Amino acid sequence: MSEPPAPSDRPGRPGAGPHEAGGTSAQRTPEGDDRDGDGGLFGPDSVTWRVHAEPLLPVAGLRALLLMALHPVTAVAFEEHWSHRDLWERMTRLTEYAAVTAYGSTTQAMFAASRVRAGHARVHGTLPTGISYSADDPQLLAWVHSCLIASFLEVTTRGGLALSGAEQDGYIAEQVKAAMLVGLEPDEVPHDRARLQDYFRVIKPVLECLPAARRAAAELVATPRPGPAPGTHTRPGWAGIGGLAFAALPPWGRRLYALPDLPGAAGLPDAATTVGLRALRTSLREAQGMVPPLRQERHLRIAPERS
Repeated sequence: MSEPPAPSDRPGRPGAGPHEAGGTSAQRTPEGDDRDGDGGLFGPDSVTWRVHAEPLLPVAGLRALLLMALHPVTAVAFEEHWSHRDLWERMTRLTEYAAVTAYGSTTQAMFAASRVRAGHARVHGTLPTGISYSADDPQLLAWVHSCLIASFLEVTTRGGLALSGAEQDGYIAEQVKAAMLVGLEPDEVPHDRARLQDYFRVIKPVLECLPAARRAAAELVATPRPGPAPGTHTRPGWAGIGGLAFAALPPWGRRLYALPDLPGAAGLPDAATTVGLRALRTSLREAQGMVPPLRQERHLRIAPERS
């Protein structure tokens, strides 16, 4: 449940506030200056820099959230403790956090992670079964971590990012650093694809889809409805990508959701989902080249200046 706090709780938040304001050395935030000569946690030769630069990362974030919600404890914690329950808002938090931990300085990454850990310390409760839970439980942290790295790899490689098997293993190994930032020990998370697959095989029997998770997924993949005013909608106009995120789930995940009559992209078979991801990646890369506001996150743009 490593979901960063809402923007209103994060003045000068990584990936947004100070960078949108064009922060200079005289406008440093608690995260530290991102031009301090520090290559960050991973550096320009890492697989992480390649994966997290992909325009499909928000789609991967949505897939990760859909996967996370299939753990009954995660689903209850989201419902009880996070006021920003909308999947679009959560996706924004996750992709911002992924950007700052990948491309920010080591200080910025550690600062962002410390806020996540502080948030986890406040999240605890009791399940309907009477069992107590806490967001900083290593088993729950490992679940969230595994959902994230699996989704980032699945969506970006199916979308067209060329990574060899060794490079994919390298990405998973690099992300052990990210797991340690939120309080996990290196031996508590997978280090390669084989162990990641084993992790999901072992945990699948405890997963289930609670009603709240099914409602959120159904809203995500639904056809946008007309809003109160002409030309407006209740959800983003690009919400069709939510269908691709759902379709990119593993087959067993889609079966657990058991959503009937899936509309649009959400109902695509695997081969068509891959085609859709590739087409979306191509479109987004072209848009990034033509429209300055859609270009790379500032953390990514200036990261080479620190390496």
